[in-house]
Amino acid sequence: MNWSNIAPAAATLFFIMDPLGNMPVFNAILERFDSKQRSIIVAREMLFALVILMTFLFTGTAILDFMGLTESSLSIAGGVLLFIIALRMIFPQPVKEPTDVVEDPFIVPLAMPMVAGPSTIAILLLLSSSQPEHIWDWSAALFISWAVTAVILTASPFLMHLLGDRGTRALGRLMGMLLVILATQMLLNGVAEFVGSLQTSG
Repeated sequence: MNWSNIAPAAATLFFIMDPLGNMPVFNAILERFDSKQRSIIVAREMLFALVILMTFLFTGTAILDFMGLTESSLSIAGGVLLFIIALRMIFPQPVKEPTDVVEDPFIVPLAMPMVAGPSTIAILLLLSSSQPEHIWDWSAALFISWAVTAVILTASPFLMHLLGDRGTRALGRLMGMLLVILATQMLLNGVAEFVGSLQTSG
């Protein structure tokens, strides 16, 4: 395994999963459950998210080939999605109380799309299709980012009490600013690849 590949990929996936920004939503959905039930639900939903993400990682090339998608289009689409998510992190909306009482959230919305969201899936598809020879590096990066996210979300009641509302918002906005930079780079890479393909075909 090459840690020079794993470390930046793990950091990118962690920022996109945005556990700090998801803490208030997780707490709002799970506040009716006691601490034991909450831990069980979070563990279950995080396992579902890991299975979903690993599936897309290992089938990324096959999916792109089947749908006829190019790496440049995926990079541009992923950059746009990341930019939208980053803007929501920088300018967060108030967390609304759930109007419908759900006995036990199952896969939706905690596992997907909050953790295994479209931007995370797009990044994994891009990694697996552009550099399939490093698939085990990307797997390690995904597992590391997932594990840190799982720890943060499991400890979210304590962390929110420790950081307070202002601290949580400040960290969320900081991660949003970093995500804007990542989104811009993805867009630039996608546009450069697209222009290069036009020049080659021309």
